[in-house]
Amino acid sequence: MTLEPIQNPFRASEDDDRGDVRLALSAAGGDGASLETLVRKHQRWVYALAVRMMVSPADAADVAQEALLRVVTRIGQFEGRSSFRTWAYRIVMNCFLDAKRGRLEGVVTSFGGYGEELAKLPLEELEGPSSPERSLLVEEAKLGCMLGMLLCLDREQRLAFVLGEIFECPSPLAAEILDIAPTAFRKRLERARADLSAFMQDQCGLMNPANPCRCDKKTKGFIAAGWVDPRNLKFTATHVRRVREDSPERSRYLDVAYDERAPFLFREHPMLDGPDVATQLTTLLKDEGFRRALALESETASRPSTTSRSP
Repeated sequence: MTLEPIQNPFRASEDDDRGDVRLALSAAGGDGASLETLVRKHQRWVYALAVRMMVSPADAADVAQEALLRVVTRIGQFEGRSSFRTWAYRIVMNCFLDAKRGRLEGVVTSFGGYGEELAKLPLEELEGPSSPERSLLVEEAKLGCMLGMLLCLDREQRLAFVLGEIFECPSPLAAEILDIAPTAFRKRLERARADLSAFMQDQCGLMNPANPCRCDKKTKGFIAAGWVDPRNLKFTATHVRRVREDSPERSRYLDVAYDERAPFLFREHPMLDGPDVATQLTTLLKDEGFRRALALESETASRPSTTSRSP
């Protein structure tokens, strides 16, 4: 599968979004190729958001596919009166907020509880000499631990932090996507940033060198606790080349402690590929039964409702 270039839709130019609007209007008129192009362009970003919301790649794949399916089934309602990314990602965000709790959301519920669980894991060196495989395990432990920190935020705060800090979405656009006032978004983001930074300043050796916690000395405990599976790496399998090439430069950055380091560290997480929803949807759209169901849902969605949530 050939992957599209990674272009941040939240930092894209207005010209790029107007191109998406043209594609969406064409898709709304029944052009399957335009619809597939749109899904291919945005599916990795939807999945990237989902991973940071759910942490479990399996849960993220499910909720990302559901979110994209909602966008596809409602594309006939898009009239081009607003930015496509605002329209589409509002549907995606509402899907994330409405999704059932992920398997890890019931385990990690607060910063206090998460800190207690981390404290239970001993500080131990991994056996064996330094090697790329060992470095990969440590990176897996670091990424998993940091994503666990995101679960300590409630979903609304999590979305604000992921949008505003990790993907660097401008505040006016983020507020529009989340359908809240800009001042409300900034307050939500400030609270999330403050809570995460306070926890990392108190617990994390990446943030504060005075803290004893070190990723390489926690990895053995993560493996013993089942948090890291050396035979099934969740976050670093597609990250090997980048880690090997960039780790010296990253280490220099990570050695410098700044108050703003928490967002920087989260931005460094890799973009995972996620499921190829575009191909799956293309196959579904060729099925007459699905097309009839899609037309039925579009008609139902166009009727006014007092109970359903508008994206």
